[in-house]
Amino acid sequence: MVESNSSEHFMLPVKRSSIVEVGGGNDNDALSVEKKLKATATAIGDSSTTVTMGGTDSVSANSGRNAANGRTGKAPLDLRNFSDIDEDLHSRQLAVYGRETMRRLFASNILVSGLQGLGAETAKNIILAGVKSVTLHDEGNVELWDLSSNFIFTEEDIGKNRALASVQKLQELNNSVIISTLTDALTKEQLSNFQASRHAVVFTDISLEKATEFDDYCHTHQPPIAFIKAEVRGLFGSVFCDFGPQFVVADVDGEDPHSGIIASISNDDPALVSCIDDERLEFQDGDLVIFSEVHGMIELNDGRPRKIKSARPYSFTIENDTTEYAAYEKGGIVTQVKEPKVLKFKPLRQAIKDPGDFLLSDFSKFDRPPILHLAFQALDRFVSVSGRFPVAGSEEDAQKLISFVTDMNNSLVAKLEEIDQKLLQKFAFGARAVLNPMAAMFGGIVGQEVVKACSGKFHPLYQFFYFDSVESLPTEPLDPNDLKPLNSRYDAQISVFGNKLQKKLEEAKAFVVGSGALGCEFLKNLALMGVCCGEKGKLTITDDDVIEKSNLSRQFLFRDWNIGQAKSTVAAAAASLINPHIHIEALQNRASPETESVFDDTFWENLSVVVNALDNVNARIYIDQRCLYFQKPLLESGTLGAKCNTQMVIPHLTENYGASRDPPEKQAPMCTVHSFPHNIDHCLTWARSEFEGLLEKTPAEVNAYLINPSDYISAMQKAADAQARDTLDRVLECLDKERCDTFEDCITWARLRFEDYFADRVKQLTYTFPEDATTTSGAPFWSAPKRFPRPLQFSVDDASHLQFLVAASILRAETFGIPIPDWVYSPRRLAGAVDKVIVPDFHPKKDVKIVTDEKATSMSASSIDDAAVINELVMQLETCRQRLPSGYKMNPIQFEKDDDTNYHMDFIAGLANMRARNYSIPEVDKLKAKFIAGRIIPAIATSTAMATGLVCLELYKVLAGGHKVEDYRNTFANLALPLFSMAEPVPPKVIKHQDMSWTVWDRWILKDNPTLRELLQWLQSKGLNAYSISYGSCLLYNSMFPKHKERMDRKLVDLAKEVAKADLPLYRKHFDVVVACEDDEDNDIDIPQVSIYFR
Repeated sequence: MVESNSSEHFMLPVKRSSIVEVGGGNDNDALSVEKKLKATATAIGDSSTTVTMGGTDSVSANSGRNAANGRTGKAPLDLRNFSDIDEDLHSRQLAVYGRETMRRLFASNILVSGLQGLGAETAKNIILAGVKSVTLHDEGNVELWDLSSNFIFTEEDIGKNRALASVQKLQELNNSVIISTLTDALTKEQLSNFQASRHAVVFTDISLEKATEFDDYCHTHQPPIAFIKAEVRGLFGSVFCDFGPQFVVADVDGEDPHSGIIASISNDDPALVSCIDDERLEFQDGDLVIFSEVHGMIELNDGRPRKIKSARPYSFTIENDTTEYAAYEKGGIVTQVKEPKVLKFKPLRQAIKDPGDFLLSDFSKFDRPPILHLAFQALDRFVSVSGRFPVAGSEEDAQKLISFVTDMNNSLVAKLEEIDQKLLQKFAFGARAVLNPMAAMFGGIVGQEVVKACSGKFHPLYQFFYFDSVESLPTEPLDPNDLKPLNSRYDAQISVFGNKLQKKLEEAKAFVVGSGALGCEFLKNLALMGVCCGEKGKLTITDDDVIEKSNLSRQFLFRDWNIGQAKSTVAAAAASLINPHIHIEALQNRASPETESVFDDTFWENLSVVVNALDNVNARIYIDQRCLYFQKPLLESGTLGAKCNTQMVIPHLTENYGASRDPPEKQAPMCTVHSFPHNIDHCLTWARSEFEGLLEKTPAEVNAYLINPSDYISAMQKAADAQARDTLDRVLECLDKERCDTFEDCITWARLRFEDYFADRVKQLTYTFPEDATTTSGAPFWSAPKRFPRPLQFSVDDASHLQFLVAASILRAETFGIPIPDWVYSPRRLAGAVDKVIVPDFHPKKDVKIVTDEKATSMSASSIDDAAVINELVMQLETCRQRLPSGYKMNPIQFEKDDDTNYHMDFIAGLANMRARNYSIPEVDKLKAKFIAGRIIPAIATSTAMATGLVCLELYKVLAGGHKVEDYRNTFANLALPLFSMAEPVPPKVIKHQDMSWTVWDRWILKDNPTLRELLQWLQSKGLNAYSISYGSCLLYNSMFPKHKERMDRKLVDLAKEVAKADLPLYRKHFDVVVACEDDEDNDIDIPQVSIYFR
């Protein structure tokens, strides 16, 4: 049930007209598609094979984008290098993988065999990643049991082949991916269709015998076929990878190469290299580095990698004798060289007997992987012998599986000393079930391994990984009768947790904050788990954002036809289609102090759990404070590229989210950004600032002045400071000397801006501080990290110069409402217009003050003459205003990074790269500029899926109740390495007083509208003497003020209203006061917040 406006076009199962079934009819489109699929469908050559893919409307959506944007859409001078990658769609993924990896993915063909929960999650993630084709294989039919873990299937699909039932909905995730199906038994020969060097096959439901046979074929094939075997059994999971005898990892971690700015190099053996102390070096012993831009000791600039030894925070030595080299003078950059790594995988047949080191996820379970290695083999034998999985709750089946494990262990040379029979019993009881959280988690892991196999990007899992979450089980013993199936869509989950917990899940009241990538995954998981699907259950989701194209590559509940619609509404409707029983309300409110009338006390008090799906720290802290206040469990998670983390915030058991925070990001000093940049980030920060100043803030100031000149001028004269002076100067400049009436005026403005930015300012800077300038201490002024700049000479023959001019002139025209002529796209006519611009000669000025203080917060210097200058500017501005036509206004431009037709990033990238050229800093392409200037957070579907799966495993514990802090897990994972680090949450700090104790979770509550005296007496009964009581910043009581004793019998609510002017709306039942107390020995005691209930 969806309590929001929804319509059929939100629905997941709508079949797109662009999906074409190959082999049917005489449709020309089908024939053209069939040719494209020759390598997949034709080679498979099976009557049970069907192929679908997106047709022409995905292309027309792109081609029509410019027209829809309201512009001509013409690329200036063919300078835009449109690639084969849709950067609007894949921008966040490109920030993780880069273009080369994406191109490899686009050429990869993947087989996914087994379309139960894990197979569906894996297929979803690799289809969102954008591979060339995915072949879905499953011989079985959809069962009611599957609905516990598979988001694709509905009850209408029961009885249909799983692969065929999956095609349509998976195709909707990405129309550019070719999706085909196989419904008969696989043969080794069919695997040869995935034989190219960057293809992979994934098996999620296969016997060990068959897996060994297939892996032997894949391992010995030339070229090898990457083989992945994964399975989820209840709360247990495993992954095995074999990428062949010689697999080359091009980039083991995906991180940018580390670098440092050199301060000195010694003539020694080994040579000591010292770097500036701006930032700690990230080098490690054994790293290879290259040197560049070194002055004096130029022998190091030969490009030869050198090995680091004795790495320290700001220095290291190199295995190099520099005693005969020239002496170091200045400058130099040292950069890490990332070398490829070759991995030699063992085939499954060999690895199962000699698994080597297991990848650990939880160091409290360091002895767990070896027994799970045997358990999964024993389960395979059980199924082979019995023809079925163990029955949930059957002691007989559990003992049979335990005997298999015991026999296997006895046959080992290195036997396990102890067999954990309780663990194996839990394994046996849940062996048939595929749980959604486990499928989501492992779908993320396996999906990432597929990307690694296809691209060589990131280090593969080598070779076995085992995981369990037995702590998610209820704390009380389970009754076998409670595990029996009820002919319900939740039967698989019931077989693991019992029907008692299932009812708790269904009757929960949950609040999901955010409906982006994390939010979509959470809604899918909660719907499949049955959370909030009972009569009393309710799920509230809120998000004030709308869907953009860049969301579609990972926010999988959204489709291209949803662009522009509210995220929460679309996601809620999609969740209701996954499970029609879910009770969900979609809101478009930002959860903040301003919306506490929506999310009021009653709302918070009724919640069972809060799940954060946010993308910024401030919002997380606010929700954390609300959960702390109302003592509600908060399940927190976040992702950054291939990394993800989860944090459990459980009332009275763990510390809250805000108890520990990351240090703030280091900001470059203002003078560095404006005059002394030494990396491209500085250049892009400056470029973004210039964009906003020229095209947004100044036009907005112009409009503010023109709308109400007298008030505007009055405010500036009242301020009478350097900022007001500079603002008026820019407004006057915009309306007078730099006002544009024609497009030619805009070109003139852009050309003169180029000269000012990249020639005149540099000439002035180097005139004020020549190359041989020294500081007051006699040290060279232009020493590291400063880089000496050179002015640019404009040329119409330089494409980057022209591209900057075109972007600048078009955006300038937009702010003045000037039409853009077609001739701007003609190189000859544009060059002719530029040549007509008269560029005045520049003469450096003496006594120009250039800020060099790194602590300065403003580039404008105050003056005693500011007020007089402001008055003069006002007079000029008023004279200028009289000449403007009636109703004159400008059009401020707000920066939008995700529209490649709007010239915003062209302008910013042009600004940054020309500035980088001034300072001999390596330039970047527009995509990289977008990542930095647009502050794009790298994001991929795999880490998002894994994070939400882990959180939902914790959700079982939260809603079951009774778990101890040691049962919960916080997780940090990096799928690139791969690394999994799980640990118990940190308990909250405990404060003790007499026989009482409390933590940050405690809130002392006084009901029945107490008086001031009653509050003081209540505290005295606890051995606490209150000497100060405040509401907000106002003092309601202080023992030092005799007059305050007159307030003793006043109601506290009346004091809050009268003294503190408290605004207590009708929906508020209470207010909070901060009380300062001391004990009888006059020691200050930090007590919890005190809530006064007056209604």
